[in-house]
Amino acid sequence: MILILTLALRAAGRNALIPMLLACMALLAFTTPASAQHAGLRTLVVPGGSPITVALFYPTQVADRTVPMGPWQPRVTPGAPVAATPLRGLILISHGTGGHELGHHNLATRLAADGYLVAALRHPGDNWEDRSMVTSGHYFSERPRQVSRVLDALLASAEWGPHIPAGRIGAVGHSAGGYTVLALAGGQAEPARAVQHCRSVTDDPGFCSLGKLHARSDTVAAGPVPVATAAAQGAAPTQDGPLVAVPDPRIGAVVAMAPMAVVFTPASLRAVSIPVRLRVAGRDAVLNGAYHGNYVATHMPSAKASIVPGAGHFAFMAQPVWPLPSDAGDAAANPEGFDRVAYHATLENDVAEFFGAQWR
Repeated sequence: MILILTLALRAAGRNALIPMLLACMALLAFTTPASAQHAGLRTLVVPGGSPITVALFYPTQVADRTVPMGPWQPRVTPGAPVAATPLRGLILISHGTGGHELGHHNLATRLAADGYLVAALRHPGDNWEDRSMVTSGHYFSERPRQVSRVLDALLASAEWGPHIPAGRIGAVGHSAGGYTVLALAGGQAEPARAVQHCRSVTDDPGFCSLGKLHARSDTVAAGPVPVATAAAQGAAPTQDGPLVAVPDPRIGAVVAMAPMAVVFTPASLRAVSIPVRLRVAGRDAVLNGAYHGNYVATHMPSAKASIVPGAGHFAFMAQPVWPLPSDAGDAAANPEGFDRVAYHATLENDVAEFFGAQWR
């Protein structure tokens, strides 16, 4: 980069030297990670019919430390002041079914140290304490709407809203969170596809154990479900219709990791126009890649897709310090020979570079 800038300055001549130097310095300031920064941590609660707990990670100049929080050990500075430098953008994080807002703390702290405000929500009705939304009949619409509610709250916040750069909002999701961010990007879910899929295949047991819980969704004939973020603030969610469309045009780029995706219509995936980074686990025993991640890659050729060799379904989550048993298996376990902690250095760089490239 320095060599390129030097050659450009020489070629520009003396008259253009000062303006070009200032422009190049601005470019370097934006493209170089703010490595001197650390990650602060606060908690936000978004009010409404179902209050949403949100972990906010943000850049701070105060040195971080390892803070044990149950099975997680994030490196953060709780309650620290926000760094004075401008935010690079806002990234929303959606966890998988039965997950936790700290489940991707390593990725959140990396992005925060790079200058982003990161909002990782705990999905009401689909977290480690409460799974009631799974059988509610509005699972496919409500999950994305909860993310939009968090975005509404942050943009309206006197503290955060004025500092979130316009047009620089992204989202990251894992598993059911991968479904969530793809729906926000414009993917349309057809709940009946889940039932049809699980009647016709026998090699997707992880999804189909959840799919059975959604079985009643395809019996509802209320029509397509539009985005209604404001109404969702206090109103009871409506039942999902035959087609669920809940895009949020404020979100300009998404990262989907081992996404739950067989419910999307192929046409809606092809129509997604924002940048998408797709990561598929090579040894996913929970969501068969052929029906989920690779299905997205096939029908969304514009997505930047890759398979992570040897990775299990939980490879994209932070490594818990003790076993976390669930219906889908132990979220702390890894396939033999796969080093999750070592892989996360690659994952964090990849996600940071992806979002940086969108707004450079």
